[in-house]
Amino acid sequence: MLHSIFKPAVRDQLIVTNPCEHTELPKVIVTKTRTLTPEEFDALLTAIPARHRLMVQTAIETGMRWGELIALKPRHIDFLRRQLTIEETIVEVSTKHSPTGERYVHKPYPKDNEPRTLGVRQEWLDHVAEHIAANGIERDDLLFTTSAGTPLSRKTFRTRIWLPAVTASGIGYPVRMHDLRHAHASWLLAGGSDLKSVMERMGHAQIQNTQKYLHTLPQADQKNLEALNRITRTATSNPPGPRSPTP
Repeated sequence: MLHSIFKPAVRDQLIVTNPCEHTELPKVIVTKTRTLTPEEFDALLTAIPARHRLMVQTAIETGMRWGELIALKPRHIDFLRRQLTIEETIVEVSTKHSPTGERYVHKPYPKDNEPRTLGVRQEWLDHVAEHIAANGIERDDLLFTTSAGTPLSRKTFRTRIWLPAVTASGIGYPVRMHDLRHAHASWLLAGGSDLKSVMERMGHAQIQNTQKYLHTLPQADQKNLEALNRITRTATSNPPGPRSPTP
C-alpha cells in the first residue's frame, strides 16, 4: 500500500525514488479454507426455518452474491429455457449516506457491472414456482423478503436465522452465508466442470479467482489416490514380457 502511495509521488517528481522499492515483505502463510460438503449443507438446510429455506437453496444452486440473491424477481427466471439472469443487486446502506434516503439501494447491475445468465435445475424451478403461487408474488416483486415485504437485511438474517441454524446443524465450524457461494464453485469443479464455465457462472473477472476453489473438498485428494491406484494396478497386471535376444 505504501509503495502505491509513493509511486505517483515519484512520477510527479516530488521525490526521486520510491522508499518502498525492493522491500521484502514477510511471508504470509495461507491457511486452507474449509468447504461445506453436500452432507453438511443438508444438515444446515434442515435447521433453516421453512420460510427462508428456498432462499438458502437458491444460494447453493446458483452461487449468487447476497445482494443479487435478495434482488431476485420472477421476471429474472426463464422457466422454459431453465435459465436465470442476474441483472440487479440490492445494496444495504445507512439512511444517512443513502442517495435516496432509503436503507436499500437497488442497482441495475451486479458487482461486475455485467448481467450474466446461468442454467438452473428443474427441481429448483419447481420449488420456485410453488413459492410464487403460494405467496402471490408478481412478476416484478422480490422473491425473498421479510414478512412485511421489504428486502432482507444481511445482518438481521445472519444473527436471527443463519447463526442459530449453523449451531443447530452440528457442523462444528463457523460457516458464513457467503460460503455457500464458495461451496457452489467447489462442487462444480469437483464434479468435472471446467474453469472457464465456472468463472462465467460465478461472475469472476479473472480466472485466478475461480482457481482457488479447485481441490477444496475433503474427497479431492482421495480421488488422486484412486487415480494412482488405477494406474499402478494396470502396470502390475500387465508386466513387461521377456526381452527378445539381440541379433
